[in-house]
Amino acid sequence: MEPKIKEALIDIVGPDNFTDSLIDLVSFSYDSSGLSQRPLAAVWVQNTQQIAAILKLANTHKIPITPRGAGTSLTGSSVPHPGSIVLDTTRMNKILNISVEDRQVVVQPGVVFDNLNRELLPTGFFFPPNPASGKVATIGGNVATNAGGVKGAKYGTTRDYVLDLEVVLADGSVMHTGSHTMKCVSGYDLTRLFVGSEGTLGVVSEITLKINPLPQATTTCTATFDELPRAGKAVSEIMRSGVVPSVLELMDSPTLQAVNQATDLDLPEVAAMLLVETDGFTQQEADSQMDVVINALKNKNAGEIARASTTEEAEKLWAARKASYGVLTRLNYNVLAEDLVVPISKVAQMLEGILDISRRSGILIANVAHAGDGNIHPVIVYDGTDPQQVEKVKQVEAELYQMVIELDGTLTGEHGIGMSKAKYMGMEHDPVFIKVMNGLKNLFDPNAILNPGKLGLEV
Repeated sequence: MEPKIKEALIDIVGPDNFTDSLIDLVSFSYDSSGLSQRPLAAVWVQNTQQIAAILKLANTHKIPITPRGAGTSLTGSSVPHPGSIVLDTTRMNKILNISVEDRQVVVQPGVVFDNLNRELLPTGFFFPPNPASGKVATIGGNVATNAGGVKGAKYGTTRDYVLDLEVVLADGSVMHTGSHTMKCVSGYDLTRLFVGSEGTLGVVSEITLKINPLPQATTTCTATFDELPRAGKAVSEIMRSGVVPSVLELMDSPTLQAVNQATDLDLPEVAAMLLVETDGFTQQEADSQMDVVINALKNKNAGEIARASTTEEAEKLWAARKASYGVLTRLNYNVLAEDLVVPISKVAQMLEGILDISRRSGILIANVAHAGDGNIHPVIVYDGTDPQQVEKVKQVEAELYQMVIELDGTLTGEHGIGMSKAKYMGMEHDPVFIKVMNGLKNLFDPNAILNPGKLGLEV
């Protein structure tokens, strides 16, 4: 790094918030995707003014900038471009305002998801998107990837709760994209444009979120199936029953076995298990919804159907689901957590196709899913030290992506495109879509300094 650039960065953030030491740069070189590239330097920013000054400097000298939160991305969204400066927002971790009567909170991007809901708990409200990495994932990262989670079937994703963003553009200028109201149609919906843009259009420095009342009661049940596609058909039956479960999750046989090896939960080792939760203002409401769900499960010949008898039992089941990715990493040297979405009516067909790909390739694919909104996470488990397996996995990925597009699905529902899926964007989107994306990128970031190499952008 040129000495004058280093000095300018230190002047902006202070010596304690700048690093170019090797050990730090190695830590900043990767995220949870397994991809890795080393930056030139990293800075910890603490306010909007610092972000603006850094972007203005970087834009003038055409230095790439990689915004970063907790680094939990599974697609390389926070892996730095070679020669870039990592802009770490984790020290911008203040909850600036909670207004229950307005049903909103204002936070900085470094606030951790679980910490926000912990602060909201006494108010009786919550921020519903519930990513599995919520213990460490930051709200800024949630916004960057439009993160979802186990509550998606009923409560949606991050995009459904963002009311306003303060964004620093590539030239250092600062704008607000929305308003602090529940409704707003004043101008183009720039808020939704920035949610899911993976830091390629601007750096989010402040976030206004809508919050929901916490449900007062929940009911949880499990249902087993002797064939994986049958569980998918049961999902469709539930979702057309008139009840929208607050959670509808799927775990397949390899996942259930892995959870049992790592815990004392003693889950049934069947072809598939559905975890279902209903919620409501009263226990009667939650229970009556669950009655409808159980009838739907019986209509699709579920095996054992069991309601959780205590809150503690239900919490253990959800803890097992959230831990599933972690326990699958113990089965071999490498895992790839895919993120594919199909129409709910085609969940069974997608699961059947995944089984076929796994059998033909000889590569283990474990499946977990936010089944209630069609979001399937095939987890590819393999030995990355074996060149033959690595080549097979590349082919497996390509087949999975081709299949999801043929089923009118999408390459990602919540993890983002990042680096790992960038070359497949043309598989899903027509040339006009790609051209418009590149035009927007050029408008907001003409020097292409913001998180280059992500989303398959050409500029």
